[in-house]
Formats: sequence, structure tokens, C-alpha cells
Amino acid sequence: MTQTPLKFYVPEPSGRPGQETDFSYLRLQPAGAARKPPIDITPYDTRDLAMGLIRVLDDQDEAQGPWAEDPPDDELLRRGLSAMVKTRIFDARMVIAQRQKKTSFYMQCLGEEAIAIGQSLALRDGDMHFPSYRQQGLLIAQDYPLFDMLCQIFSNDKDPLKGRQLPVLYSVPEKGFFTLSGNLGTQMPQAVGWAMASAIKGDTRIACGWIGDGATAESDYQTALLFAHVYRAPVILNVINNQWAISTFQSVAGGEGITLAARGIGSNVASLRVDGNDFLAVYAVSRWAAERARNNHGATLIEWVSYRAGPHSTSDDPSKYRPADDWSRFPLGDPITRLKAYMIKRGIWSEQEHQALQKDCEAEVVAAQKRAEAHGTMATGRTSSVATMFEDIYKDMPEHLRRQRQELGV
Repeated sequence: MTQTPLKFYVPEPSGRPGQETDFSYLRLQPAGAARKPPIDITPYDTRDLAMGLIRVLDDQDEAQGPWAEDPPDDELLRRGLSAMVKTRIFDARMVIAQRQKKTSFYMQCLGEEAIAIGQSLALRDGDMHFPSYRQQGLLIAQDYPLFDMLCQIFSNDKDPLKGRQLPVLYSVPEKGFFTLSGNLGTQMPQAVGWAMASAIKGDTRIACGWIGDGATAESDYQTALLFAHVYRAPVILNVINNQWAISTFQSVAGGEGITLAARGIGSNVASLRVDGNDFLAVYAVSRWAAERARNNHGATLIEWVSYRAGPHSTSDDPSKYRPADDWSRFPLGDPITRLKAYMIKRGIWSEQEHQALQKDCEAEVVAAQKRAEAHGTMATGRTSSVATMFEDIYKDMPEHLRRQRQELGV
């Protein structure tokens, strides 16, 4: 009998440079079609929500379905739109700053602004985020000083972290932003562990972990799901499926033929798949997951479907591995454009107000950048003092470190 030779299979994206992407793999469904279950639903009964797509805003810029029944008020919508616009402007200027050699690299969240900002506005002070490197919106939504973020990026003498972290690896625990790690996946078990500790202490604060589609292939992610299930940790596990992990398509991380949210069902974690470019959907689902956690019903895994519109970082050239116009044809659109259109249709915003907002945000970012650059950038060589390397190690500096610092003359 002739045996058919085995073939090794490697997933491929449906679009490459020079070939338009076929986005039918996204498994879209109409806005308003997904049901909204009670917060005490058993994880197994969220199967349809893990395989479908929760959407609120339709193609006519109107809110639809059960997830739109308790919308954010007008002021929160304005606050969310403002934070999204400011984040995009901040990102654009930092990319230019990197090209001017003022910092070694930068990572923007172009096209993903609604996710971090929508969830930040849905949670409470004291809740802790364990972010990855594309959640700067968590800080900007809370009005954290742009000056401090810029000084960290430039590693200058006002850097709050004293030059000990790479650019964009912020640490702001007082704003619920846990120290960022460059190692992929580590933040997920950390988030679950923090949430478990909160429950052990009888606290009321919950945790949120953040990870990209590529990093879901890390073993840390599976460990987080296991502990979240076993101990019913009060945690939200956010997976941003922006389709690309550097140059690797999301199918290589297991997203082909199944959703990333579906993995949570096998781990007995309530799992939802959501339009991450729909601010209203982000806000509504984040509130639902937070309420579930606070009422001791366990963890929620959320797959946010979005698109990384820019390069992975300033070291990346996406035109080498995907069509240059992919984002303009992405079916879920631009999150800022969609929220703006919804607000204008509601009569609570206008094109004139939007233009004024953009000018104000631009002026705010430019002013903060000028202040930060006055304290040095990598281009000027005025970076954080080497004297700080001897600090914060011991409560009282031992003699050998004191001697070494004297020898350096700092």
C-alpha cells in the first residue's frame, strides 16, 4: 500500500505585499447581534460570545443591541475621544522624535486607541493594570503628565525611572499602571496573582492583564488561564488581536480556524470576542467584566479584534510583510473616526469642535515635549546621571559603593 507523504504545515496570512488581504477570516457579525448575558453566567455558556463578535456601533454610526442599553454619558464620551486624539498625536510626535535620534525607539498604538482608553474609563481608581507596551492610553486617559512620560522616553535627568527602563516601559503604580516588562507574557500571571492577593485580603480592587495575539503562544499565558480558573481570580485578561506580532500573522499563534477567545472556554474562563475599534463596545464589555469580577463570579478573557495600523516599533517596516494599504481596508475601521461620527450624529459633537480638540491636543503635546527636551534627550547626550546607578539599592549605601561613586566623580 502506498503511503501518502506527510506535509509540514505553516499558516500564512491571506494578504502579502502586492496582494490585497482577504479579511473574511475575521468572522464578523452585525452590530447588536450578540446577546448580553448576566454577569454570573457559567464560562461554558459564553461559547457563542467567544466565537462571535460583540459590536455596538453599526455602519450608520448608530448604537445597536443589548450592549448599548446603558451607554456612557456625554461627558465620558468627550473625555474618551479627547484621550484617543491626544494619544494619537503623542504617538506621531514620538515617532518623529525617534527619527531625530532623541530616543532609541518608540512603539505607537495607532488604530488601537479605543481599547486601553475605553477600559480605563470603565474601571475604578485603585484597580491595577499589568500592561504590555501598547497601552499608553491607560495613562493618558487618566491625565498622567505627558512631561513625565516624555522624560522617561528621553531617559533624561527628569526621568521618573532614572534611566533604568527602556523607552515606553513606564511604571506608574499610583495610576494603576504596573511596571512594564519587555519580556512577553509575564504580565498575565502577575495580573492573576495580584487579583488573587486582592481577594485573599478581602479588598475590592481588581486587576487587568494585557497581552498581544503573538504572546498568547507563551506558556505564561496558559499558566494565567489555569490560575484564573482554579481560584476564580477577580481579573480581566485582555488579548489584543491586532493581527500581527511583529512580522508574524496571528494564525501562527493559533488564530487560524478558531478565535483566540475560544481558548478561554477550555480553561473554564468566561470568554468574549469584541470589536476593539468600537469605543462603546469596549466600554460596555469592560464594565460587564469588571462587575463580574467584583461580584466574585471569576475572571473574564476578552479578545479585542483590532488592527496594528503602524509598524510594530520604529525598528520595523511592515511594507515588507503585508499590503501597505491594509489598515485603510480593515473592515472595523478607525476607532477615532467611528466615535467622532457617532457623537456628531447624536448632536453632542461637531466638526468644528473636533478640529479645535486636535489643535488643543497638538499644542499640549508640543509644550510638554519642549519642556522635556530642555532636560535632555539621547540626541543631546544629556541623559539620566550615572550617579543614580548607586541609589535605591540599599537603605544605607555601603562603603564599597560609596567608594566606587567617588572614583567615578559623581
